[in-house]
Amino acid sequence: MDQNHPLTPAFPSRLPEVGTTVFSVMSALAAKHQAINLGQGFPDFPCDRELISQVNKAMLADHNQYPPMIGVAELRQGVSQKISMLYGHHYDPDGEITITAGGTQGILTAILSCVSPGDEVVIIEPAYDSYRPSIELAGGKTVAVSLTANCDEQGSVNSYSIPWDELAKAINPKTRLIIINTPHNPTGMVWQKSDLDRLASLVRSTNALILSDEVYEHMVFDGLNHMSIASHSELAARSFVISSFGKTYHVTGWKVGYVAAPAAMMKEFRKVHQFNVFTVNTPMQYGLAEYLKNADHYLALPSFYQAKRDFFSKGLERTGFKLLPAPATYFQCVNYTKLNIPQAKMSEADFCSWLTTEVGVAAIPVSAFYAKPVESGVIRFCFAKEEKTLSAALERLQTL
Repeated sequence: MDQNHPLTPAFPSRLPEVGTTVFSVMSALAAKHQAINLGQGFPDFPCDRELISQVNKAMLADHNQYPPMIGVAELRQGVSQKISMLYGHHYDPDGEITITAGGTQGILTAILSCVSPGDEVVIIEPAYDSYRPSIELAGGKTVAVSLTANCDEQGSVNSYSIPWDELAKAINPKTRLIIINTPHNPTGMVWQKSDLDRLASLVRSTNALILSDEVYEHMVFDGLNHMSIASHSELAARSFVISSFGKTYHVTGWKVGYVAAPAAMMKEFRKVHQFNVFTVNTPMQYGLAEYLKNADHYLALPSFYQAKRDFFSKGLERTGFKLLPAPATYFQCVNYTKLNIPQAKMSEADFCSWLTTEVGVAAIPVSAFYAKPVESGVIRFCFAKEEKTLSAALERLQTL
């Protein structure tokens, strides 16, 4: 061995199948080609200056040291009150709510807290890309079922629905956890009360726990209500509920969220949390606690994003894209297979690369949300953008 160039010892990867995420790849490609990035899901507009002011006040009030491991009391109390008001379920802010470093950390910590080597975890694909690696780090086995892709008379995918028969078959005595996501990323699909009732019937005689990823809870449109798993008392008794202040208040870079769960589950969650991140940014928590006191800040969010959805979808109607239903989230999925261009025959990944480099608009292939890509000719746009950004993107897309 050359002593001037010592070697780093080789070691086995804990996540050998994991590479750079499609979101990073497409964002880098968009930056390289100066494309309008409607791929990665974050706003390009500022958050409310009042929220910034509240954080500044907290800093100037010297709230800059470690907060309690479970989160600032005022914020936990605010979360408890919000959930009770919206969904009718009371979580004890001291024993059943923990502030996390974003939704993704909450997901990982919940999985690590309850999944042991050999346990099975059921997910529904297309699925957020952190689920599988988190399960793998816990030593669990991922059991994936796919949303049913519904097709029109021409065979083009036009909507998705829950695969109840496959879900029932996937649940067995080895099932430790079932992960659901509503509103759903990337499709925008929302669970109804009847869906929660049906899920309850599937798990009633089992010991399976549930993780409900609800980070888009305040982005449900057309007069519909978000059906949180917290609103279903039977399911709430066995569920982790994940949400995100970053998504709700347009501050994704702050990485602050929360998890609510029954005391016995939260006790185990906190055992991992304290050695995972220990605690979360102090002044942000105090600022959010003050801002959360005004319910209008999240109650107005559906109409805010519905206006953006409607503006974007109206513009897309002047293209050859076929719009899929978008009842929630800030994503619009479209089917590109009927475009009158040769590229309509491309795979989703290739089409998105072409769209980024040649048309100048970045999108995300829905196939990337499956462990083994499932080609359906559907891609995802993010409309959490300023109107001028959406207008510029539409101008380019309308050339297709």
